[in-house]
Amino acid sequence: QIDRGNILDAVLSADMDKLRSTIDEVSKEDFNRAVDAILKAETVYIVGMRSSTSLASFLGFYLTLLLDNVRLIHDTSVSEVYEQVFRIHEGDVFLGISFPRYSKRIINAVEFASSQHAKIIAITDSEASPIAPYAGSRLFAKSDMASFGDSLVAPLSIVDALIVAISRRKQRELERVFTRLENIWDEYEVYDKGRI
Repeated sequence: QIDRGNILDAVLSADMDKLRSTIDEVSKEDFNRAVDAILKAETVYIVGMRSSTSLASFLGFYLTLLLDNVRLIHDTSVSEVYEQVFRIHEGDVFLGISFPRYSKRIINAVEFASSQHAKIIAITDSEASPIAPYAGSRLFAKSDMASFGDSLVAPLSIVDALIVAISRRKQRELERVFTRLENIWDEYEVYDKGRI
């Protein structure tokens, strides 16, 4: 369905359409409820499998800088997923990210977390998603495929919005954290300062 002579424009235009649809459909109430739940949680478990692993890693990387109670669950074997979440309980948040085709492992992990009375946040594509019924906060983002790969532009924008909202609420702590990190990065030459 994509004009082979203009693939770049076609894909970028399709992604812009997904962003517009996501803005229209995502619930601001669910978004605010998700931010509150993350900030109040004893532990935040983040899980994304298959193509959603990259979204989970991005969110996990930044939330770990903002909060000291984040656990990124790695997409390994079925048993290891349960070994990483078996302590989950009421007072914790399980943030599941899943888009078609839905991984059976994440559906089972969400079901398990729900059975332990954790709060569930789902970043997924629609009400029809198998993880949506378990979630108290459902953040829907369009991810229709332009080819064999999922478009993660809209889901990544939802993830980015969560990071921004949480960082705004943790502004004072954030300044202290990044002052300390800058000193560590300088001392251990983590980043190239460039040539003067």
